[in-house]
Amino acid sequence: MPEIFRPEAPWGRCTRWLTCITVDLAQWRATREDIRLALEREDIESCPLWKPMHLQPIFAGCEVVGSAVAEALFRDGLCLPSGMAMTEADLERVAAVIRRVGR
Repeated sequence: MPEIFRPEAPWGRCTRWLTCITVDLAQWRATREDIRLALEREDIESCPLWKPMHLQPIFAGCEVVGSAVAEALFRDGLCLPSGMAMTEADLERVAAVIRRVGR
């Protein structure tokens, strides 16, 4: 699924340490949360991108620069299962859920 998973370079092997997508309602029929919940129903773990520091209570009142990009990534970004042990079948299972919900 090239629109979700980037191809591997012919000279190397991806570690798949972190695979993330952003879900744009202009291109998808679902929100990030719709996809996360659909994956959860299939026992596939995923999570939102990290919460921006300026939105965390401990940093309330601190100066913020460039918050719009961080907030958009947190709102629309989803971390997918990843790791070198994932098989093509594992990847296809994740992609199938995303296709079903988001397209």
